[in-house]
Amino acid sequence: MPRGAYVHVTEDERIEERFQCAPGPGGWRYVGTRSDGLRTDVVVDGRWRQIRVEVATPAWVVRGGLAGHDLLWVRHPAGSAGSAAEPPGEHGVRAAGFVGGSPGFLVAVARWLRLDPGADAPVRLVRVEGPSLATLTVDQRWRLVDVTAYETETAPLPVERYEVTDLATGEIDTVHLAGDVVLEAPGVELVELESPPNLTAQPSG
Repeated sequence: MPRGAYVHVTEDERIEERFQCAPGPGGWRYVGTRSDGLRTDVVVDGRWRQIRVEVATPAWVVRGGLAGHDLLWVRHPAGSAGSAAEPPGEHGVRAAGFVGGSPGFLVAVARWLRLDPGADAPVRLVRVEGPSLATLTVDQRWRLVDVTAYETETAPLPVERYEVTDLATGEIDTVHLAGDVVLEAPGVELVELESPPNLTAQPSG
């Protein structure tokens, strides 16, 4: 079960995210807690569909998951599930899952796509971002550029290199994955890892 730490690097600060992730009887779960109070809990099923997601800050909570082809979620102030006077905001859109401030979402999306090397696919996601956990529907294109095996003390470690294109802006980001751990992504550094990644659903090169 990989445990470790990512560092989110911004212009103003470095935010640590302590995480652990593991396969379960029916899928995979990722839990991450950041030093700024953001907590992410992602549960996927055997097809890597995001069936239960919770993102929380000290002030706001977003809970949701996939129901058929639709992504459903509610957003409400922390410590309250809403009331008759102020019910939680309920939302739904045709999308494949969430993406946000935690690398756990990148793992879930990449594994759900199951791309072969050289292949690409469009995907619609709901981005959760900012202290208020605002949501925004985004269209991306993921391309698995290549898979490179790196020698380790035990066995070769396959590392995937993805190009992720924002279809609205044309901006391209590069993400490096090994199993269920993000090795590097824009603004994200893996700084600690206590055990090897799980290589479930690893594409072959």
